[in-house]
Amino acid sequence: MKIPGPDHPITITANPKRVRVSAGGVVIADTTRALTLKEASYPAVQYVPREDANLAALKRTDRVTHCPYKGDANYFSVAADGRTIENSVWTYENPFPAMTDIAGHLAFYPDRVTIEELPTG
Repeated sequence: MKIPGPDHPITITANPKRVRVSAGGVVIADTTRALTLKEASYPAVQYVPREDANLAALKRTDRVTHCPYKGDANYFSVAADGRTIENSVWTYENPFPAMTDIAGHLAFYPDRVTIEELPTG
């Protein structure tokens, strides 16, 4: 386990916008409670609360990866519009202590689904 610091900063902040995730025209998640995780020089990632996702459209896979800063990630495929998008969603179900804010949240690969940030209200 590594702790985020000056050499590898990670910040998690509430996203003030509405975040909508869709695949093939089917809405997979829609929330005003997304968290934006910024890690080092990587693009920002939106983490959506599970309760704001259409879990019926997600199918858990056997894929697991490890991040030395966040912990083990589990994956889901999206089944939407008659097709399956393999391992397009990940989640840290038991993240390391410094990353507990993202527990219970889902993140989506932006090259596999559509992620929109919209005005609220």
